[in-house]
Amino acid sequence: MAVVASAPGKVLMTGGYLVLERPNAGIVLSTNARFYAIVKPFYEEAKPDSWAWGWTDVKLTSPQMGREIMYKLSLKNLMLQCVSSSDSRNPFVEYALQYVVAAAFDIFDKTKKEELQKLLLLGLDITILGCNEFYSYRDQIEARGLPLTPESLASLPPFTSIAFNEDESSGQKSKPEVAKTGLGSSAAMTTAVVAALLHYLGVVSLPSELCDPLEGDKASADLDVVHIIAQTAHCIAQGKVGSGFDVSSAVFGSQRYVRFSPLVISSAQCISSIKNPYSKQVDAGLTIEEAIGSVLKANWDHERTKFSLPPMMTLLLGEPGTGGSSTPSMVGAVKKWQKSDPQNSLETWKKLSDANSTLEMHLKTLSKLAEINFDDYKSTITKCSTLESEKWRDGALETNQIEVVKALLGARNAMLEIRCNMRKMGEAAGIPIEPESQTKLLDTTMNMEGVVLAGVPGAGGFDAVFAVTLGNSSSKVIKFWSSVNVLALLVREDPRGVSLESNDPRAMEVTAAVSSIQID
Repeated sequence: MAVVASAPGKVLMTGGYLVLERPNAGIVLSTNARFYAIVKPFYEEAKPDSWAWGWTDVKLTSPQMGREIMYKLSLKNLMLQCVSSSDSRNPFVEYALQYVVAAAFDIFDKTKKEELQKLLLLGLDITILGCNEFYSYRDQIEARGLPLTPESLASLPPFTSIAFNEDESSGQKSKPEVAKTGLGSSAAMTTAVVAALLHYLGVVSLPSELCDPLEGDKASADLDVVHIIAQTAHCIAQGKVGSGFDVSSAVFGSQRYVRFSPLVISSAQCISSIKNPYSKQVDAGLTIEEAIGSVLKANWDHERTKFSLPPMMTLLLGEPGTGGSSTPSMVGAVKKWQKSDPQNSLETWKKLSDANSTLEMHLKTLSKLAEINFDDYKSTITKCSTLESEKWRDGALETNQIEVVKALLGARNAMLEIRCNMRKMGEAAGIPIEPESQTKLLDTTMNMEGVVLAGVPGAGGFDAVFAVTLGNSSSKVIKFWSSVNVLALLVREDPRGVSLESNDPRAMEVTAAVSSIQID
C-alpha cells in the first residue's frame, strides 16, 4: 500500500539573518504550498536470491522534472549506489533514504529488524511532487498570452512540468537551475520524503490533517524523529549547517523558532564530508547506523512556539519577476560585514532584533484581543480593511476597538523599523536585501487600504515580496501588483505541518496526477 505524506513550504516573516545565531528568534509561517512524497514497494514480492544478494532496488521519480533515477541500497552498510546514467542526482532524497533506514535499524529490536529487512527487500518506489506554488511559471503564463494574475496560475494543471533557467553567460554548458519562488522547496521535499519513509517502514505514525499533536504524546515524539532526521539530511545534502527554520516549519507548521546548536549533527558530519554532499565515505570507527543513532540521542536545543497570524489576516506573496537572489552569498556578505565592522553591525543587529520582538508582541496581542471579544475585533478589522492606516483610529470608539487599532498600528510601525534596519544592513554589507525596486513596491503596498504589513521575506533580495492584509482587502493588492508586473501567488498561510495524506481525498488526486504524467 502506498504511503503519501506532505510537508509545507514557508515564509520567514521576521528573523532574516538573525535567526542564524542563537538565541535570536524568527517568525516563520507555513503555507498551503505542499511537497508530496509517495512511497510504495518496488516489487510485489521479494526476489528468491535477494537475501544472499544483500542489496535492494530503489526508484526515485520526479515527474515534474521528467527524471527517473535507479539506485541499489546495501542492507549491510546502507551505502547507496546510483545505477542510472542520469547525472541529475538528488542528494536530499539520497541522504533522507539512508538516514531513515539507519534510524529504523537503530530504533528497532531484533524481531522488528527482521521485518524491516523483509520489507526493504521488496524495494522502494519513491515519487516526489511539489505544488506549482514552489516554482515560477511566469514564462509559461506569458507564453500563453495570459495576464499575470492568480487566476492564470490556477488555470495550470497540478504539478505542471518545470522550466529551467539556463546559464549561457559563461559560454559553457552548465547544469540548469529550476526557477523557484523561495518557499523552501528542498526543506519541504526532504521533510516529506523522510516522513513518508519513516511511516512506511513503521518507525513513526504520522498525524493526519485533522490531528493536532500535543507536547509529550507519542505523535509529538514521532514528529521529533521526523524533525531530527530531516534536519540532518537537509544539512548534509546542502553541504552546510543552516538555521533549520525551513525544516522545522515543514515538520511542525507555523511557529516562533530559535535554531539548534550545530554540534547536534556532528556525528553525521563525521561519516560524510560536509564539503561534498555526494561523498559516501564512512569513518572507519563509525557506521551510518551508529552516527544517526547518536544524532537521535543528541540534545536538540532548538526552541519552537506555536504561532500563526491573527484572525481575519491574510498572507500574500508576490513574485516580482526580476530574477532570483543567492541566499548563501548574501549571508556570506553579511557575515563579512559583521567581522569588518563589529560595533555598527551589533547596533543594527540589536535594533532589528528589538523590532522583530515588537512585531511579534503586537501580533500576539491581536490574537488575544480576538479571543477576548471577537465581535469588537471583527468589526474593527472589517472597518480598517476599507481604510488607509492613517484613518484606522477613526470610528474606534469602544475600549477593545481602540486596543485593536493600537496593536495594528504598533505592528505596522515595527514592520517599518524592520525594513529600515534591513536596508541599512544591506547597504553596509553591499548587498540588495531590500532593493530599491522592492522598496517602492512595498511602500506603495503598505499605504494601500487594509494593508498592515509588507516586506521582503527571509534573506530578502529579488525572490519575492509579502504582504499581510485585513479582511477582504487582498483583491486590491493583487490587482495593484498585477498592474506593476508582480505575480501574486496562490500562497496563503496554513499553520499545519507534515501530515499523512493516505486517508485524505487529495491523496487520490496526487496519485492520479502522477499516473497521468509521462516521463520521456
